[in-house]
Amino acid sequence: MPERFKVITLTILAVFICYIDRVVISLTIIPMGAELGWTQTEKGIVLGSFYAAYMLTQIYGGALSDRIGGKTVLGVGLIVWSIFTIVTPYAAAAGFFILILARLGMGLGEGITFPAWHSLYARWIPKSERARSVAATNSAIPIGTVFGLIVTPIIIINLGWQWAFYLYGGIGFIWYYFWNKYVTSSPKDSKTISKEELDYITNNAPASDPGDTLPFKKWITNRPLWAIAVAHFCNNYTLFVFLSWLPTFINEKLGVELAALGFIAMIPHLVSFVFTNVGGYFADNLVKRGVNLLTVRKLCNTIGFGGGGICLCLVPEFDTTFTVIAMMCLGNVFSGFSAGGFIVNHADIGPKYTGRLMGITNTFAAIPGLVGGILTGVILDVTNSWDMVFYVTAGVTFFGGLFYLLFASTEKQFD
Repeated sequence: MPERFKVITLTILAVFICYIDRVVISLTIIPMGAELGWTQTEKGIVLGSFYAAYMLTQIYGGALSDRIGGKTVLGVGLIVWSIFTIVTPYAAAAGFFILILARLGMGLGEGITFPAWHSLYARWIPKSERARSVAATNSAIPIGTVFGLIVTPIIIINLGWQWAFYLYGGIGFIWYYFWNKYVTSSPKDSKTISKEELDYITNNAPASDPGDTLPFKKWITNRPLWAIAVAHFCNNYTLFVFLSWLPTFINEKLGVELAALGFIAMIPHLVSFVFTNVGGYFADNLVKRGVNLLTVRKLCNTIGFGGGGICLCLVPEFDTTFTVIAMMCLGNVFSGFSAGGFIVNHADIGPKYTGRLMGITNTFAAIPGLVGGILTGVILDVTNSWDMVFYVTAGVTFFGGLFYLLFASTEKQFD
């Protein structure tokens, strides 16, 4: 197996673990909220507090990854969030405020995940394989979510909700053993890589050297970077709102019982897994055929955001479980094509700085996790309307697609 495939495989597992640890609260909050008497707004605070800390380590995690290597940064981050996952039940027993502190600690650990592995890929993955590699890694998001949705109800019913946190948190320590043994931050540091693969990566990867300091004034006014950041924000608004609230929507609005909840909620995520990979291959194939890179990025992004937004607008028109889930699945078919759009654009405009650029846009994109989670709870408490939740989310999606279409670039901005 080529060394870069080992890096990709273990990184996919890291993102998988990230999301099973993140999604567990969206299911356990149903028995937790009932047991502790929380309102919808209080549930939103628990779900959203994670993202308040998640934003804090994005830029620093990306800059540190570009400087000392993504392997070390991602490894430490995963251990930190695994520890806070394990202690969550004890924090909940100690009180609402202590639980919020545990959620903040988990957010600090997970905040470095995406900047770290994007920095790693900028040095390990050749340009012609980038969209599909990033897509494959991002597809661990729906797979981790699906795993959590299926397995967590089984754990809750048979062992109690506390054990979901204990078991998921423990997986991270097993992963770390293999990560520490088989991965290096740069192909140049690998002792097992072949000369042929090393030469191929060195000649074709976006970056090979550590990133220097990136002055604040240089990136804060850069329009192409803001195009990525706005698209990232709007994409994550949809992702985080439904990551946190989809189980509750299916339970309360569609009347699905907890035992079957995970199986229903997993279906849109499975579709997302398939079409995220389709979108990555679609983009790489267009690039190989000589289609202008900017055209590829804008085309993929517009399909993803435009199609996804239309489907979100249509969801309130249906009232059966089958039709609602089918429409959400269709939205994820379209959204998968954005794997060739904004999410791989960082390495186009600043190869050496991919980690910190991802950190910058992902900081901005973490805001929806905090605001969207709480805002959704407030909307439900004030209006008691799930339709309004879908309309707001669709509006955000349309705006992100339009902004990226107008201002994105593939020209190198930072060198």
